[in-house]
Amino acid sequence: MVRQVQVTFDCAEPETVARFWSEVLGYSTPSAADGWAACADPDGVGPRLYFQRVPEGKVVKNRVHLDVRVARELVGAERVAALEAECARLVALGGTRVELLPADEVNESIIIMRDVEGNEFCLT
Repeated sequence: MVRQVQVTFDCAEPETVARFWSEVLGYSTPSAADGWAACADPDGVGPRLYFQRVPEGKVVKNRVHLDVRVARELVGAERVAALEAECARLVALGGTRVELLPADEVNESIIIMRDVEGNEFCLT
């Protein structure tokens, strides 16, 4: 059985959030209508992202978040440099840097960020 996954974001400004994530992931230019927007992987590999307007604002930390994998094969200083470069690009798009979690004996370094409406995601 073939199953497809769509990731849905509740948000105040669907088109704004869709444009941000399209740029982050290299997805298609968002399609939009009143109260929603969507974008998709042009290669058809990644999940479709759907953004729907809701009246309430974000209140607490996400229970689910996206990991944007930009430095999969890298370690140490080379990994941190790649993460920092991508972080700078995403901040220029309207994202917010939260913090760098340095590598420890179990995990490699990651950067925690927020999108244009405060949804948490990680650069890994």
